[in-house]
Amino acid sequence: MTLSVQQYLQADATALADLVQRGEVSAAELLALATAQLQRLNPQLNAVNRPMPEQARQRVGETLEGPLAGVPVLIKDAVQDYAGLPTSNGSRAFRHHVAASHSTVVQRLLDAGAVIIGKTNTPELALKGFTDPQAFGITRNPWDLTRTPGGSSGGSAAAVAAGIVPMAGANDGGGSIRIPAACCGLLGLRPSRGRVPCGPASGEIWEGASSDLVVSRSVRDSALALDVLAGPACGEPFVIAPPAQSFRALLSEEPRRLRIAFSTRSPLDTEVHPEAIAAVQHTVRLLEKLGHEVIEAEPRYDGHALARCYLDMYFGQVAATLAEAREAGARSADFELATRLLEAFGNATRAGNYVRSHRRWNQFARALGEFHQRHDLFLTPTLACPPAPHAAAQMPAGQERLLGWLLNSGLLGVLARLGLMEKPLNELSRQNLSYVPFTQLANLTGTPAISVPLHWTAEGLPLGVQFIAPFGQEGLLLQLAAQLERAQPWMHRLPAMAYPT
Repeated sequence: MTLSVQQYLQADATALADLVQRGEVSAAELLALATAQLQRLNPQLNAVNRPMPEQARQRVGETLEGPLAGVPVLIKDAVQDYAGLPTSNGSRAFRHHVAASHSTVVQRLLDAGAVIIGKTNTPELALKGFTDPQAFGITRNPWDLTRTPGGSSGGSAAAVAAGIVPMAGANDGGGSIRIPAACCGLLGLRPSRGRVPCGPASGEIWEGASSDLVVSRSVRDSALALDVLAGPACGEPFVIAPPAQSFRALLSEEPRRLRIAFSTRSPLDTEVHPEAIAAVQHTVRLLEKLGHEVIEAEPRYDGHALARCYLDMYFGQVAATLAEAREAGARSADFELATRLLEAFGNATRAGNYVRSHRRWNQFARALGEFHQRHDLFLTPTLACPPAPHAAAQMPAGQERLLGWLLNSGLLGVLARLGLMEKPLNELSRQNLSYVPFTQLANLTGTPAISVPLHWTAEGLPLGVQFIAPFGQEGLLLQLAAQLERAQPWMHRLPAMAYPT
């Protein structure tokens, strides 16, 4: 058979792999379809910052085997190293930093037969919920080009939502799988800490707060990806007991009647948009119709303290990364102003204070663990508002000039070391995380969480909802998501630009 563009767009990775296995379509044909979509759409979206046509053409000439044999996919240009190519991390400083070996994620995708066709755009060092690196430019949301696709896996989400590929690699250190999934109408599962190895270049990313997987258009594709990517690897610091059966097999079972708590209150006491509240309320009604018990409740933890602990980690990690980059020859001018500001705060933090902040993560994990003794899952908005305009990520000009002057004069570091930046730092945490106050809880506690595309706004923008599960319970999240997908299918809902005119 000859697969049309429309048929390609209506198929997920699982269906495409099945067609290849049955001999009804070839890997070369799928690559041609994906390449045509990429060439047509990427000039508008800027989702892919490094196409890999030579590698992809060589790949389809090989004998491909595995559950993803012949399926075109993308990988994120951060953490997911491809040997012989740069991993830029969205930064000028790393544009020529060539990876010595494949990351475990990339190797396992290749071992499963996938055809990697390129690397996706990400904000500098994957630090933001907006994908707008100065090194590669703004990535646009295919549902509305004036809006962000989220971040930091925004390039991956934009590419999947627009129908370039059915799934793309992503990672999540503060919401970076779930945020873009929510912005782009996709499923985004963040696995438990250590479920998917991130090596061999690193033992853990961001003190273990970050996890790798994909963004996808179907629950079964995310389950397939987890089956392919999960499991221990040599030298990794974590080993998690596998499920009794594959994650794909778990989808054939209906979830038991669940006790699900929900909240729409921002843990930072910041505003939550009516559409985000409506998304949760709609989900509550759907869950009740499916027979689950749903009550309004939330875990007892200090959201402001969690935000500050998250930023403390952020500051320290950025300072360490930039120090290593400078040792390798990078200059300050190679980094964006916001990144250098984070570095200054990190360098001003005493080692003892950093460790004390990290130890507080245990308090949040214990509070969430206690909460899960009484509630199977915790439902919240994924985002506090619909996908934001690109301009929302820009620092006000006056603030940028002032902070730039403080940074370049050295005064910012002095003030931070003297403790005179404490109030501005607390305000910074409140401002920067007010758009995404719900996602960091899962990162600092190491628990799995998923964003499910169940709501579209009055303007036609997707806006996902989030479920958080106890540690190691990805299977429960996937089972519930599959039940919700059957009740309210979303896979075939694509933005108009996905289809050629």
